[in-house]
Amino acid sequence: MNASGWLQLFLYCVVLFAVTKPIGLYLHAVLDPNGKTILDPVIKPIERLTYWVAGVDPKQEQDWRRYARSILIFSLLTMLFTYAILRLQDKLPLQALLNPQKMVACTPDLAFNTAASFLTNTNWQAYSGEQTMSYFSQMVALVIQNFFSPAVGLCVAAVFVRGVARRETTSLGNFWVDLTRSVYYLLLPVSLVAAMIFLWTGTPQNFKPYDTVKFLDPFTTQVQKTDANNNPVVDAKGQPVMVNQTVDTQTIAEGPIASQLAIKMLGTNGGGYMNVNAAHPFENGTPFCNFFQMIYFIGIAAGMTYYLGISVGNHKHGWAVWIAMFLMLLPTILVCWHFEAAGNPIHHALGVDPADGNMEGKEVRFGVFNSALFAASTTATGCGAVNSMHDSFTPIGGLVPIFNIQLGEVVFGGVGAGLYGILVYIAVTVFIAGLMIGRTPEYLGKKVQSYEVKMASFYLLIFAGVILGFSAWGALSNWGPPTTDPVSHALVPNNGTNNNGPHGLTEILYAFSEAAGNNGSAFAGLSANAPGYNTALGIAILFGRFAMLIPCLAIAGSLVRKKISPPGPGSFPVHSPTFVVSLIGVVVLVGALVEHFLMLSGKLF
Repeated sequence: MNASGWLQLFLYCVVLFAVTKPIGLYLHAVLDPNGKTILDPVIKPIERLTYWVAGVDPKQEQDWRRYARSILIFSLLTMLFTYAILRLQDKLPLQALLNPQKMVACTPDLAFNTAASFLTNTNWQAYSGEQTMSYFSQMVALVIQNFFSPAVGLCVAAVFVRGVARRETTSLGNFWVDLTRSVYYLLLPVSLVAAMIFLWTGTPQNFKPYDTVKFLDPFTTQVQKTDANNNPVVDAKGQPVMVNQTVDTQTIAEGPIASQLAIKMLGTNGGGYMNVNAAHPFENGTPFCNFFQMIYFIGIAAGMTYYLGISVGNHKHGWAVWIAMFLMLLPTILVCWHFEAAGNPIHHALGVDPADGNMEGKEVRFGVFNSALFAASTTATGCGAVNSMHDSFTPIGGLVPIFNIQLGEVVFGGVGAGLYGILVYIAVTVFIAGLMIGRTPEYLGKKVQSYEVKMASFYLLIFAGVILGFSAWGALSNWGPPTTDPVSHALVPNNGTNNNGPHGLTEILYAFSEAAGNNGSAFAGLSANAPGYNTALGIAILFGRFAMLIPCLAIAGSLVRKKISPPGPGSFPVHSPTFVVSLIGVVVLVGALVEHFLMLSGKLF
């Protein structure tokens, strides 16, 4: 933990604080159907034309049930659209331009998993992007969802805030208006500017076929020999027969990367064009690009807290929520950085530890600190992009990402999703506070009663149930790609884990945690591109989005009908340090992995 890291952490915190208010002000203008923005002269005519073509009356608002139905119908149609493109990507027109590498169609299970993942802002990828998806699939099937999924999150967050701010009505806005304004006034223009910045830092944007280059210094490696049927060959003792192979060329993937990178980070989508995501120099080529991305993907989530304060007429409350989130984020950064910088005690004992700490799975150009900061930030916000491999972190360093995800993606969280998630926790917080002082709980003058608490409990139980249920099922199953027995060549069932013991269990737990939390980051050790995992993770992803989204809308629908009571001497001040501490106490769950202690005892997996 050196001076350079401390300086970068200070800069990160200062910039995060500085962008919160201006982003929050702009979000308030965008999410107000009558709001005015600097883009109105250009976009307002397009917005009106969109409503006319779609047959939408922008002045007709919806109650929470109609709003929920609109979301579900829209989500079903766009998921089917994405699924169809992925299944037909090798048969669509303009193959020479939009599929120069001749990518084949995705299998049904992979297409389902990917469509569900990108629909829900999860962006879990069981495939290698540059080896699986055509340019058309990347630009249309996936990028469209990268715009729509964060827009839906913003819509639900706006509904929840309106439920708190409005009184004695059932109207919570119009989904089609909120969706249109979120895309037109926020996601599209900001992505356009960001794409220019990424191009400036060296990110490609083209339709060229992949380049094949010759090495100046070819090298020879040993690989296992295969027979005519591509089965591995073994000798009489069952040992692999190895042959020398000269490697003298490399294929360099290219394509429309900058445009996808711009929205994948802004929308906290996180799904990478490349398999190694933000660890690839084409997606994250410079230290400036790395720092910009970390602020870029957390910016909207931070601004949502200021939007909350403006909308409910209590700026102090918005800042109190921001402080609570920040105080949950900062310790995870420090813990992850500390344990990654400390390295592995077994390496220390052998005298082979690197000077910078645990550098396994990390890019040298980023080092330990920027890898730890990125890991903590991406899992706190729901982004899921990675610039290092979390599977290679030390046990406690690797605990931080999974801990952030299992908090419920509310430490700033995803675009929109972070705010409506923390509002659920706020409802539980004020309920507990009300019970402690013996009066009816209330939040900003609205009474929090049994219905709201039941919906909040349902939200929390769904999240925990999906993680624990599917993780247990996965641990007992062989859902991974089957392996080939080296002697008989028979296919052997496989659970897909890359490690044994608790580390392997953590790979499964992490996968279903990110699925339920719609985070999408991978522990990078689980081989999940098989029908079992693709189907199970796809179902978990859909539950993690929609089974948790509906209770939020129901709470908003209940609150919006209530009167606002003036604060009294027994009211719980939701801008005080007591509120901040109480909210953190409700959110934070204390836990640790047994693997850490096994490492200290000298055992690795």
